[in-house]
Amino acid sequence: MARIGIVGGTGYTGVELMRLLANHPEAELEVITSRSQAGTPVADVFPNLRGRVDLEFSEPSIDAYRDCDLVFFATPNGTAMHQVEDLLDAGIRVIDLAADFRLKDLRVWRQWYGEEHASPVSVERAVYGLPEMNREQIRNARLVANPGCYVTAVTLALLPLLRHGLIRPDDIIADCKSGVSGAGRNGKLGTAFCEVTESVKAYAVSGHRHYPEIKQNLRQVNESADLVFVPHLMPMLRGIHATLYCQALADEHTIQQQVELFYAEEPFVDVLPAGSHPETRSVKGANDCRIALHRLPDSNRLVVLSVIDNLVKGAAGQAVQNMNLMLGMDETLGLSGIGLMP
Repeated sequence: MARIGIVGGTGYTGVELMRLLANHPEAELEVITSRSQAGTPVADVFPNLRGRVDLEFSEPSIDAYRDCDLVFFATPNGTAMHQVEDLLDAGIRVIDLAADFRLKDLRVWRQWYGEEHASPVSVERAVYGLPEMNREQIRNARLVANPGCYVTAVTLALLPLLRHGLIRPDDIIADCKSGVSGAGRNGKLGTAFCEVTESVKAYAVSGHRHYPEIKQNLRQVNESADLVFVPHLMPMLRGIHATLYCQALADEHTIQQQVELFYAEEPFVDVLPAGSHPETRSVKGANDCRIALHRLPDSNRLVVLSVIDNLVKGAAGQAVQNMNLMLGMDETLGLSGIGLMP
C-alpha cells in the first residue's frame, strides 16, 4: 500500500485528489496539509468525504511527509519550487499539479509567471506528466509536472495529427471553453454566480499562461508548430471543450484512421466516429478525453473537438494516473469512474 501526502488540500484539485484516492485500492492517504485549516477534520470542510477520509488537516512541513512514498502539491503556482528539493532528497516522489516545473525554458517561466524560478535543478530533472506523450519517462521519474487543463485537451487533440503530418503545423486555432472551477476555489468577483451565469466571455486573449506550455508540447513533435489560443469562461462547474481549426494535409478517412490507431491502446482517450460531437457532461467526473474529427465539405479545413473534465483528466485524475505509473501500479487503478449524466 502506497502512503500518500497532499500539500494544499483545500482547493478544488485537492479535494478531487482525495475523492479519487479514497477509492484507490493501492493508495492510503497519510497526511493532508493546509495552513488555514490545520487541526480541522477533512470531512468538516468537505462533507462528501465523511466516512471516507478520516484525517485532519495538518501544518505543512518536511517532517509531516517523512512517511510518504509520494506527495502531491495541489498548491498555487510558485509554491512547490520552494519545497520540492527537500522532499526529493528525502527519497519521496513528487507530483506538482501547478506550473512550477512544466516549462523547461526558465526565461519563458519568468516572462509568464513574473518571478525567478527558485529551483532550476528541479526543472531539469522533472518529467512532463502527459502519459500519452511520456509514459516510459514518467515510470522512472522522481518528479512529475502535471499538465495544465487546457493544455491536456489541446495537446491530445493535436498530437497524432502533428506526429503523422496530417495537418499544417503553423496554422492552428485553439478556441477553448472552461468551467468556472478552473479558476480555483478562492472567491473572486469575476467568478461569482451573478457574474458568470447566463453569460460567456473570452479572457486572456493577449496571452494565457497555458499558451507557452501548449507550444512547448507541440514543438516537441514538430518544431514549426504554432497556434492562436483563446480561452473562454462558461457558466458551468466543470469541463473543458477545445475546438481546434487546422488545415488538413490528408483526406478525411486517412486522418480518422490514423488518429484511431494512435490512441487504440490508450485507456483514457476515446476517439469517436467521424462527425461526432462530444459533450463535456460525458466526461464529468471521469479521467477521459473524448475526441471527434470533422473535415469540412469542399474545404481543406479540419475541425477537431476535444473534451475533458478540467479537475480530473485536466488535473487530479491525470495526477493519479501519473502516480500509478511512478509507483509501478496498473495505470488505470482508481480511475475507472464513468462520467456523470445528466
